[in-house]
Amino acid sequence: MSEQEIFDKIQSLIADRFEIDPAKITNDTNFKQDLSADSLDLVEFVLTLEDTFGGEISDEDAENLNTVGDVVKYIAAHQD
Repeated sequence: MSEQEIFDKIQSLIADRFEIDPAKITNDTNFKQDLSADSLDLVEFVLTLEDTFGGEISDEDAENLNTVGDVVKYIAAHQD
């Protein structure tokens, strides 16, 4: 799966979860600052990512996923 395909899928997940127009979501979108996500939102989103892309994201890794671009790069690097 290419980074663009990963981004498109993540963009859709974020749009659904945070009820935001997908066109407003970029690689620079910050979960806490731009989406007002709290820690519970982030935990639930990480679980959604795990279900969608397979695998497991450790708590340590999840703490470093601050932007959409961070998530795209992480998923791309950890594909089977």
